[in-house]
Amino acid sequence: MEFNTDIFAQYNKKWALLTAGDNDSFNTMTISWGGLGTLWNKPVATTYVRTSRYTHEFLDNNDYFTVSFFPEEYKKQLGVLGSKSGRDMDKIHDSGLTPKSVDGSVTFEEAEVTLLCKKLMRQRLEPSSMNPEIAKQFYEGEAEHDMYIGEVVEIL
Repeated sequence: MEFNTDIFAQYNKKWALLTAGDNDSFNTMTISWGGLGTLWNKPVATTYVRTSRYTHEFLDNNDYFTVSFFPEEYKKQLGVLGSKSGRDMDKIHDSGLTPKSVDGSVTFEEAEVTLLCKKLMRQRLEPSSMNPEIAKQFYEGEAEHDMYIGEVVEIL
């Protein structure tokens, strides 16, 4: 497996979709926080999801998830998928993107690159353990994030 990219820009500048579930029932959300690296001698992708997000339920209930990166021309669609909830509407249909089944999860035909990840762990980010300025800026009155680490088992 090989993925040559600017890892700092990949999440922050390009954005991505985090998707969990299968063709029958899945949800996706736009993410801009994440990381790529090595942990436990495995290539991993790390992502962070607020406990209040609908996608959180799918991550907890499935063994696989995908992180999909898109060309710049899809920023509008990713904006919709990051601002609307799949609890309230069929945001996938409204986005115009085409879901595509991959081993144990879902990605989209329009994605440039998809990382298929096997979930290895979930851990709550506790504001009490953070720098107080960060805790205040990101968590005062907001739901906490869970960190999900997944082994990258395939790059599509």
